[in-house]
Amino acid sequence: MNDNTIQPVLSCTGITKSYRQGVEELKVLDGVSLEIAPAENIAILGASGTGKSTLLHILGGLDKPNAGEVIIAGQSLWQQSASKREKLRNLKLGFIYQFHHLLAEFTALENVAMPLLIRGENAESAANIAKLQLDAVGLGQRLNHKPGELSGGERQRAAVARALAGQPAIILGDEPTGNLDETNASLVWDLMLDLNQENKTSLVMVTHDPGLAKRMDRLYELRQGRLVPV
Repeated sequence: MNDNTIQPVLSCTGITKSYRQGVEELKVLDGVSLEIAPAENIAILGASGTGKSTLLHILGGLDKPNAGEVIIAGQSLWQQSASKREKLRNLKLGFIYQFHHLLAEFTALENVAMPLLIRGENAESAANIAKLQLDAVGLGQRLNHKPGELSGGERQRAAVARALAGQPAIILGDEPTGNLDETNASLVWDLMLDLNQENKTSLVMVTHDPGLAKRMDRLYELRQGRLVPV
């Protein structure tokens, strides 16, 4: 009998995370479990300090949970060596943050090509891929502009292009439009959803904006350390 079950691109089970504050232990995440299917997009809402960013950092291999497991493309993220975990992150994950984190001394093209160069792509191929991605986000005429020469919306679109350049299975966004005005936030959100459909790249977006969040396939709220469907 054929097994037609679609494997999640990312799943986590029983994620727990606590921080010690003096003699007290503050539990931020309390047994979080989640599965994301290929090409699916989900949003996570929650008040400030509820652990949204912590959860995203754990899913992305940037912070280690106290307990639980994260599986990306069938591989356990936290049972890998540091070097293998970094390689898995580079191949399968893209990241977009509230602040673009573009390197000021490099052009838009160089910033977008950089993850590919780190992966081992040759310079010509990396530049060609970066051009295509910058074209896709409407920055084809801004290839040689440095971040300081781009508007806030343009910088964030360049960050989207950088996240997509490596053709990741999933993109994790931590308040990716939180630093933009309403018009630019909506434009960047439109762009991410369009590219999600075109590239079949899954999205997990943390946001404080319920209006933007409702445009996603699934919506969760983080309450008292647990993910609650909304």
